[in-house]
Amino acid sequence: MDGNLPPQPAAPGADADLSRATAQWIDRDTVAWRGAVAAANHYALAYSPRGDIGYDRGDLTGDVRLIRLTPAPDGPGRLSDAQKAAWPHLASPGAAYGALTVDPRDAGLVRDALRGQVVAIERGPSGALLTATGVQIPGVLDDLYSGAATVPLGPTGGGLAVWAPTARQVELALYDGPSTDHRTVHRMRRDDATGVWSADGPASWRGRHYTYLVTVYAPAAGKIVTNEVTDPYSLSVSAGSGRSQIVDLDDPSLRPEGWTALKKPPAVRQDRASIYELHVRDFSASDATVPAAERGTYKAFTLTGSAGMTELRSLAEDGLTHVHLLPVFDFATVPDRKADRTEPGCDLAALPPDSDRQQACVAETAAKDSFNWGYDPLHHTVPKGSYATDPDRRIKEFREMVAGLNGAGLRVVMDVVYNHTHAAGQEPTSVLDRVVPGYYHRLMDDGTVAASTCCANTAPEHAMMGRLVVDSIVTWAKEYKVDGFRFDLMGHHPKANILAVREALDALTPGKDGVDGTSIILYGEGWNFGEVADGARFEQATQANMAGTGIGTFSDRLRDAVRGGTPFDADPGVRGFGSGLGDEPGDRLAHHEDLVKLGLAGNLRDFTFTGSSGTPVKGSEVDYNGGPAGYAAVPGDTVTYVDAHDNETLFDALVFKLPKDTPMADRVRMQSLSLATVLLGQGTAFVHAGSERLRSKSLDRNSYDSGDWFNRLLWDCRQGNGFGGGLPPAKDNEARWPYARPLLADPALRPGCAAIRAARARFGELLRIRRSSPAFSLGSAAEIGRRVSFPPSGAPGVIVMRIDAAGVDPANQAIYVVFNATGKTAAPAVPALKGARVALHPVQAASDDPVVRQASADPATGTLAVPARTVAVFTETP
Repeated sequence: MDGNLPPQPAAPGADADLSRATAQWIDRDTVAWRGAVAAANHYALAYSPRGDIGYDRGDLTGDVRLIRLTPAPDGPGRLSDAQKAAWPHLASPGAAYGALTVDPRDAGLVRDALRGQVVAIERGPSGALLTATGVQIPGVLDDLYSGAATVPLGPTGGGLAVWAPTARQVELALYDGPSTDHRTVHRMRRDDATGVWSADGPASWRGRHYTYLVTVYAPAAGKIVTNEVTDPYSLSVSAGSGRSQIVDLDDPSLRPEGWTALKKPPAVRQDRASIYELHVRDFSASDATVPAAERGTYKAFTLTGSAGMTELRSLAEDGLTHVHLLPVFDFATVPDRKADRTEPGCDLAALPPDSDRQQACVAETAAKDSFNWGYDPLHHTVPKGSYATDPDRRIKEFREMVAGLNGAGLRVVMDVVYNHTHAAGQEPTSVLDRVVPGYYHRLMDDGTVAASTCCANTAPEHAMMGRLVVDSIVTWAKEYKVDGFRFDLMGHHPKANILAVREALDALTPGKDGVDGTSIILYGEGWNFGEVADGARFEQATQANMAGTGIGTFSDRLRDAVRGGTPFDADPGVRGFGSGLGDEPGDRLAHHEDLVKLGLAGNLRDFTFTGSSGTPVKGSEVDYNGGPAGYAAVPGDTVTYVDAHDNETLFDALVFKLPKDTPMADRVRMQSLSLATVLLGQGTAFVHAGSERLRSKSLDRNSYDSGDWFNRLLWDCRQGNGFGGGLPPAKDNEARWPYARPLLADPALRPGCAAIRAARARFGELLRIRRSSPAFSLGSAAEIGRRVSFPPSGAPGVIVMRIDAAGVDPANQAIYVVFNATGKTAAPAVPALKGARVALHPVQAASDDPVVRQASADPATGTLAVPARTVAVFTETP
């Protein structure tokens, strides 16, 4: 063992746990040491190319080599201000990290040390070992190998390249087929400056399957291992995702006819978009008009005469602009081959509507059936194979799906998940961490992988993980012509990473890249929680931080105000503006009305209106769970919704919240009124597929693994809406079974065709009204502030919105929208309308709904009469 002092027995109480990694090597010169740096003690990085450092009888064992460390000059032994800014969680109160500097005499050992096991040690003045801990290395890798940022990775045309700076060796294993054992192994070249390993090959390599054999120190294994692993930059994989495949995405055999000249629907500004959130399997799994072999697949979107595509085309004609697809990249939890999947064997439709047998039967096959939401990535830039009629046709069929949706008049948004992976460490479904162990995932102070998102959190703040996000998105945009991206748990990304995506997309041009990147919309979940919360590690892509970027974040403000309560309430019966609270005057209703008004105005932080207090209030001054309700700076910052794949559907929420004896006709009206707060407001409108037809998941609040049965999307109203399909799965719903059982058993709560058709008709009218006037998407905070107002309604549970349309709408001087969430007719008086030419909007005047046609305007008094549980739109013409 090298070093300044000979090894001595460990001091009493020595902390020597090599399974943890509490030291952090943040750049080539600096190690952050957890705890105070003692001037009298001696510090070093012990490393072993063999990965055999151990601890026994008070000291380290193995092939130990040393890099000497000295207390950093700031302090001494303290992180510099610049380092604290770059690594704020190391400088937070209570973190107490000191700083150690790599001795310049040992600087030449750094790269070699990183290709083996690294342990940080502290010895007392006598040389006795006091502390030994593993070391987190992402910071030093980013510093040393910054040149890798522009090196092409993955299949590169003439060969393959993978970033693996800590590997001792990387070899390319080329297979004769997707499942054959025969392979040839090729050595790869390492570029010491970038850490990239590459291999060039002939054109005959195209179509071959491959893996990398990465020899590397793996902390999870505690030794040097040789991992056979797929390519993090895979563009295609074998069925089952066990091998990558070398493909050229420009290969004509991978393109549908007309792909290069694909005609897209006109682009719309982000705040003008109306988005329909849809799961590929839900779309056609229950559609009898689709051939059985193509149900639940990309192919179903190419069948122009199917019930589902007929409905999507109809929605597009009404004004829908985008279909948002839940994850369609390669994810871990559904076998690619149909032969490897097992579906429930029960006759689910024959069981009682309140039985627990449906959920038990679904649970038996959940791990191997065809359904999962798919938020568990394996390969971020490969289409999911289970959605293809044959996994080997996934690329072409994905493109056919995009073309089919574009041909129906709809742009395509893809739900992407870069904030976590299915697994980390040495697990079989771990890809990133078996190539560069300890780099791609965010580590806690003790070196364990953060899991606040449910799975192994990635670290897009690390340069090469952030780059993977950008590169992957650009590939989907260029090669698959995807028109928008929704980021799962976007608040776990740095704001800078999402802005880098925006910048990269904006650089794409039709002439150079075949797509107009500026027309691609971006939005995501800007929630603030976990180990990154409140800027603990970087400036996050959260709701407030993304204000002004035009990159949208989902607004939970209007959602909770309309539905009532929050997704986390133990009691599902808490009411909101759209779920019966309109009949309960009081402070809670008044506050909910403030949140709804603010949501209708784009949830802008500086929008000023007369609040429930009777005085002017800015959006940022309205309370939402102790914080400011208004956070957006421009309307494109806000994605407005009242239901999504998460939590109960809107219909199911209303079942829980409305009085049980509420007639079905009134339930339809409250469904439509709730959706109207989304479709008639400023900002991006977002709707869960099936809400327009009263979709139910039989009260399931978390249907991510609930199979096709609980996730049915039924285009034929004679099949119902999914309600009464049995008690929802016990895993996430059993505590609510006492509420659910009597509701599911009640036949009056199962809508028939008349109710479903009425709901769909009202939704179409709302879309057509939204499309009819640019006043519903004014485009700027200044215009919204100048043109949107809320005249007093004079009655609790009734909201009146006025939009000054002069100069933006050639047909109308102003538009008035009255939301009557009460059980009786409302007649708000608007003095400005006295003598004006006001009439019910032409779309509603021609409605087949006799109730909305009763809405009227009295120019003599300026009164707008609106029936109970109805939203009515009036136009004022010059």
